Amino acid sequence: MNAKRWLWSGLILALLIGACVPAATPTPTPSPVPPTPTTVAPAPSPTPAPAGPTPTAAPPTPTPAVPGAPAALKIGIVTFLSGPAASPFGVPARNAAEVLIENLNAGKAPAPYDQKGIGGVPIQAIYVDEAGGAEKQVAEFRRLVLEEKVDLVIGYISSADCLAVAPVAEELKTLTVLFDCGTNQIFEERDYRYVFRTHAHQVIENVGAARYILRMKPNLRSIAGINQNYAWGQDSWAAFRDSVRKLKPDVQVAGEHFPKLFAGEYSAELSALLAARPEVVHSSFWGGDLEAFVIQASPRGLFQQSLVVLTTGDTILPRLGRDMPKGVVIAARGPHGVLAPKTPLNDWFVKIYKDRYVVRPVYPSYHIAQAILGVKAAYEKAIAANGGKWPTGDQVIAAFEHLEFETPSGTIRMALGKGHQAVEPVVLGITGDFDPATGEVKLTDVMEFPAECVNPPDGMKTPDWIAQGFPGAKCP
Repeated sequence: MNAKRWLWSGLILALLIGACVPAATPTPTPSPVPPTPTTVAPAPSPTPAPAGPTPTAAPPTPTPAVPGAPAALKIGIVTFLSGPAASPFGVPARNAAEVLIENLNAGKAPAPYDQKGIGGVPIQAIYVDEAGGAEKQVAEFRRLVLEEKVDLVIGYISSADCLAVAPVAEELKTLTVLFDCGTNQIFEERDYRYVFRTHAHQVIENVGAARYILRMKPNLRSIAGINQNYAWGQDSWAAFRDSVRKLKPDVQVAGEHFPKLFAGEYSAELSALLAARPEVVHSSFWGGDLEAFVIQASPRGLFQQSLVVLTTGDTILPRLGRDMPKGVVIAARGPHGVLAPKTPLNDWFVKIYKDRYVVRPVYPSYHIAQAILGVKAAYEKAIAANGGKWPTGDQVIAAFEHLEFETPSGTIRMALGKGHQAVEPVVLGITGDFDPATGEVKLTDVMEFPAECVNPPDGMKTPDWIAQGFPGAKCP
């Protein structure tokens, strides 16, 4: 009896446990795999949203604009992006390059630059920081050419960097356009095939400054200089000093000061200038050195005691605003910046720059615009001469030599250095009252000296031209 009871209890328990366990899911028989077709059409993908503008990237070009053209023209652009020269010089140059290249690639530039890119080929820019010294820039140049495989290089604000890089450009047979460095030694000391400079060298602002101050102060008796101690500062002071003394031999030199580049502190030099009391003080300072000099000299009364000439002064006008002293002679290393001509091309350039960056372009912005537009003009001239086909490097060089092309600063002529060095006029003025409408001081007594007045003839070195009394000069 008990055994039967336990048997029935076990059977009931087993049935209850089985009812709680889920039934097994049957495994479906797999469908036969269809045969792989010979050609598979890709599924359509949704059109991506348009990306914002990227100035450094070249737009895609599915079909070459001209036979033999590359997908993009790669240009290394070297300018100061860090250090004391960046904010007043290097960054405005880079900004101008970015906005100009973007508009050129989009075909938005006015004639004669309304064809997209360069010969229809988009420009792809690779930006490199110029800070670090000449040895570093030589290494960066080699990297751009040998690793980045750029088609050409546009660059260099420092004269020391230009002097170091130019021979390497010849060695590597790479088209190189110097956009801002000012020493006259580049093409006066040797010939180059692959190197061009699309702005005038330092002679224009220093000979122009000498002529300007002698018109403002015809009875001038003494001058002094404070310039950076390297090729640019030494060449600039020599050209100004020697020009003044050639034009008025009785002028005395009351002092010559050469602090190191980017010294930033000038109390000793200012004390010496104030003690010497020259009628005119010349300075080719640039970058942070220029701003530091003006800020330090102003409270000490140098601008009240002497007529100070700042050959690169355009760059500090928007930065100092109402703090810029009155009665200072300002140049812009040519007809650039606040001293640029009123033309449709300049109006367009100023507008696209201010629309992007709010402030106006200063002269380094104009200098790099000249370089980029010069490259575009040379390539497109070479394309036309080559029957509409993409040119060789030699054909571009031939087109660049002795080229004349339009810029926001007017017509640029590659007239010196066997067609590799540009000439241009120079414009100077004197700081006046602050203008709230522009945020800068006004310039008065503005004078322009034409290129024929302030540039030596081709084949003659600047020191010789000045020493011989400016032969061939045609001045108003």
